Amino acid sequence: MPELASHGTRALGVAKSADSGKTWTLLGLLALLDPPRPDAKQTIAEATKLGLSVKMVTGDDVAIGSEIAHQLGLGEHLRKASDIFTKNTDPNYIPLDTARAVEASDGFGRVFPEHKFEIVKALQELGHIVAMTGDGVNDAPALKQADCGVAVSGATDAARSAAALVLTAPGLSTIVNAITEARAIFERITSYVYYRIAMTIDIMFVVVLSYLVFGFQPLTAIMIVVLALLDDIPIMTIAYDNVRTAATPVRWNMHRIISFSSIMGLAALTQSFGLILLGIYWMHSPDLMQIISLNPHHLQTMLFLQLAAGGHLLLFVVRTRTTLFRPPFPSLPLLLAVIGTQIVAVLLCAYGILVPALSWPLIGMVWAYVLVWMVVMDGVKLLYNAAMTRREKNSTALTRPIAQS
Repeated sequence: MPELASHGTRALGVAKSADSGKTWTLLGLLALLDPPRPDAKQTIAEATKLGLSVKMVTGDDVAIGSEIAHQLGLGEHLRKASDIFTKNTDPNYIPLDTARAVEASDGFGRVFPEHKFEIVKALQELGHIVAMTGDGVNDAPALKQADCGVAVSGATDAARSAAALVLTAPGLSTIVNAITEARAIFERITSYVYYRIAMTIDIMFVVVLSYLVFGFQPLTAIMIVVLALLDDIPIMTIAYDNVRTAATPVRWNMHRIISFSSIMGLAALTQSFGLILLGIYWMHSPDLMQIISLNPHHLQTMLFLQLAAGGHLLLFVVRTRTTLFRPPFPSLPLLLAVIGTQIVAVLLCAYGILVPALSWPLIGMVWAYVLVWMVVMDGVKLLYNAAMTRREKNSTALTRPIAQS
């Protein structure tokens, strides 16, 4: 039987009794092979490339599990679950040594239902994001506890109710697609958050500071409403944007989100406030006034156009961590939405619809101004990302000796 188990084969003994079960005569052994699905090895390899650590959890003997793990390209360091989790283990509080033993193991054999929950809990105690697959009633507690419980095709109603993700087709290859799509959604949501926080800082402070410093009302109420409407269309198309998905699991980094959004917001505020300063200087310069006449109403429209155009160009800046002149480039829906809204904004300014009319030379000057600032803000973004990358590397280098000790 150990030899059969080493080849991944279960053994079933067949015996007969001639005296109503008092004594039995062994007739032989039946070898039962339950091979993994054909797509399982490729799915696990793709999941590993995405930064996941896959552990086998099986009720079979450790020897059987080790052989199947070998066939799938997984680690073969499987342990008996009962050797790690004793009867005295509190499932709601996993000791640190036990959690580290779970983390170091490649998988577990002879697993009972309560062990599955404890394995998930132990990995979560160490800060891991845990996904778990299952199909039976006894898997429901672990599926519920996991950060992402996955009920496979044909799972019981209890497993489906406890899971966060339910597979309707046989196999596990869908999980890889779900991971890739989830990371793409994460990047799009992050882009939206960066853009929304930065633009909120820009509009809020430029209105307040302009009034307090210069006694100048930079935007009318109708301008603010129109800006909000023009922003909504590109924002909706972010869901279809092209993104570069992360090679490793991602998490919300609130420090990075707040700091980067604030820096982009301050840069956008500097851009808007700089236009106001230029406009005020223009209005007090006789030489410039002879070239193109400018009054406070014109300056309001110029700021309106700058916020409309500069805001959408800011979206192009924050949507990717690399320079905006490299792939992935904006998707066609996002690009068309931005172009369409900018055409509407320019026509509103040129023909004085809802806003004071603005001459075409001034419209061209505003667009040249925001294009230059787009390149500047892209450079600020690259400097920020480089600084954060160095900081993370230094932090990892400092904490690695402590973690090893």
